Order: sequence, then structure tokens, then C-alpha cells
Amino acid sequence: MTDKRKRFIYASLLAMLFFIAAGCDSHEMDDGHGHGAAGHQEQQPEQDAADDDGQDPSEDAHQGEDLMLELSQQQIEEFGIEVEQAEGGVLTRRIRLPGEVRLNEDRLVHVVPRMPGVVREVRSSLGDKVSAGQVMAVIESWELAEAAAEHVAATIRLELAEAMFKRERDLYLQKITSLEDFLGAKQKMIEARIEMEKSEQKHHALDLEENDHGKGDGRYGLPSANYRITAPLSGTVIGKHISLGEVLKADAEAFLLADLGTVWVDLSVYQKDLPFVRQGETVTISAGHGIPEVKAEIDYLGPLVGQATRTILARVVLDNSTGLWRPGLFVTARIEARSRPVKLIVISDAVQEVHGEPAVFVRETHGFQVRHVITGGADEIHTEIVEGLRPGETYVTKGAFLLKAQLTKAAFGDGHNH
Repeated sequence: MTDKRKRFIYASLLAMLFFIAAGCDSHEMDDGHGHGAAGHQEQQPEQDAADDDGQDPSEDAHQGEDLMLELSQQQIEEFGIEVEQAEGGVLTRRIRLPGEVRLNEDRLVHVVPRMPGVVREVRSSLGDKVSAGQVMAVIESWELAEAAAEHVAATIRLELAEAMFKRERDLYLQKITSLEDFLGAKQKMIEARIEMEKSEQKHHALDLEENDHGKGDGRYGLPSANYRITAPLSGTVIGKHISLGEVLKADAEAFLLADLGTVWVDLSVYQKDLPFVRQGETVTISAGHGIPEVKAEIDYLGPLVGQATRTILARVVLDNSTGLWRPGLFVTARIEARSRPVKLIVISDAVQEVHGEPAVFVRETHGFQVRHVITGGADEIHTEIVEGLRPGETYVTKGAFLLKAQLTKAAFGDGHNH
């Protein structure tokens, strides 16, 4: 091989090595760029994740600032906003018991005839007020006539037997009649007295007086067959089961008479409230519908728990001289079971939930500030404030819910979701 040819081969090899080296450098540069882009893409999700872990910065800033709601005087009047100063007070546990007004069964009478008969007169109607002894109806009873006639006959027989005995006794003492006739007269007199006593007992059992039936026009003064049904007490006719010409049996209920001067209020006491309910406890009874509330005492507390309702009966005897407490009314009774003083209380409606926490609206110079509070106990009207409000500060007692709604509306208008 000539020197010229050797030089050509060496030059070719150098050129190939140059191009190979250049290609490797270009490939390494491309790989480095691609690796850098990938690295940037791998770091981007980590940055996004870091941003997602926290809340929106604007929201954090809004949560941290004091929430103040500014309203004009016209808006305050339109919303009906009312305020008062926070102060201490008393929390009272009040128990509510459902109940119903019922007839006083101690003053309820079922008026029945003492004997069967035909109704000849009906003098009382449903709803009438009657006095004790007033005639309510008249019935014609042959049983009455028979019982009364037996009494009259027994009376006459006894008078005759006594007269015969006296005559026979005088004759016997004068030795005009025999001992046998004297003893016979005495026996008849004793038998007549027995019959008379039986008749009087029957008459007494029927509880009959002359005023109830009166005398007839007969020769021997036999009583009339008409019997008067009278009111046993003063009250109101609330039931009537008698009509003219009807045949009444001895056990038929002609009238239902009630003295509505007093009524019963039957209350249902649940087991959880039983420790706070006692006989003699004062309760406040309300029925609404324009009927004023009244205070009364529990007169009776049942010893048994109802199997169906699982409640205990508590009964109040209520004066009904006004006639407003009609049987059948549903009522509610309140019992103030326990009270305790607290340092600071507010009206319960004043406490609203803002951002998931209880808060009240405090009146400031430039508007109403949302003040987050910690609450304690509560009753039907007030809520105890443990922290977040000071005595003497002025807070919203009426219209707090409207302020909360206005606050939410303003928040949406600013683009924030509270």
C-alpha cells in the first residue's frame, strides 16, 4: 500500500469518528432537554398539591377579618331589628304536659226512673240548666200505683186490726168474750203491723214522697199513677234519652246531668318528667283560642303507668265558673321544675349559626358585628353565654335571622361562599 492511499484511509476514519462524536453529543443534548421537561412536569403536580392543601387565600383572609354588617336606619326599621343589653338572669327548666278537659265525674249524674212506665211529660231539653229538685219529666207507672195502694191498704188494715184488738181486750177483761177471741184479735193486729212494715219498707226502697206522685181523687186517697222525675243536683243537661210516649224501663237512662262549675283536666306525664311532678305541684294551664291561662294544683297523681301510652295520669280540678273550660278541649300544662342563676343570658332567637359556630350580632357604632360565642344551658326562652359576650353589650334580640340572611347575601355578592 502506498503512502498516499494510507493517508486517505486515515482521513476517512477521522471523519467518521468526528461525525459519530457529533451525533452522540446531539443525542445527549436532546436527552437532557427531555429529561429537564419531564422533571418540570413531575414538579408541577407537587406544587398543585401544595396549593390544594390549604384554603383559598382570599377566603382565609375573609375568615380572619371581623364580620361587620352595615345597615341604614331605614333597613333596621324594615327588618324590625330590636336590641337590648346582655345581662345575667335565671334559667328555668319548664316541663310541658299535654292534657284534655273532662267532666268532673264526681258531679256527674245519670238520671234514671225508679220504676218502669210511660212518659207523659218531658220538661227538660238538652243544654237546659236545672236546679236540684226541679221536675224534669213525668211518667205514668202502674207499679207506682200498685205499691202506693198496697201501702194505703196496709195502713187501713192495721187501723182496723188495732180497733178490733182493743174491743176484744175490753170484752175479755169484762169476761164477756173468750180468751180465744181475744188472742185471735191480737194475732190479726200483729199480722197487720207486719204487712204495714213491709209496705213501708217497699215505699222507702222506691224513695217515694208525696211530692213525687201526689194524691188521686179516689175515695180512699190513693196516690196518682204519675211519677215525677226530679233533678238530684243543680247542673246542665248534657244528655237526653227520653221522648214523649216512650216506655221507660227501670234501668233506662233518661237524662245525663252534669255540674259544670268545676271540670277535670287530665294530664299525661311522661316517665322522664315524673321526678319533677308531685301532687300539690302548681301548674299553668293554657288552651289558647282566647282563653286566659290559669294556675291550679295537681289534685291526683296516678300510681300506675298506662300500658298503651306509657304515661302517668295527673289530674287537676279546675274552677269553671266562667264556662270557658269546655270538656273536650286540648290543653297544655307547664311546670317550672327547677331554676338556677347564670351570669349572662340572651334571648335564644338571638343565637344564630355563622360559619358553623354559634354567634350573636352585637350593635356597634358602624353596624352589627358577628360575635362568635360559647353557649351553656338553655330553657324555653333564654340561652346561657359562657364566652364571647360581656354584660352590658347591646345585642340583637329580634331580627338576628334576617341579619344572618343579609350577611349571606352580601357574601355571595362579593364572590365568597361562607
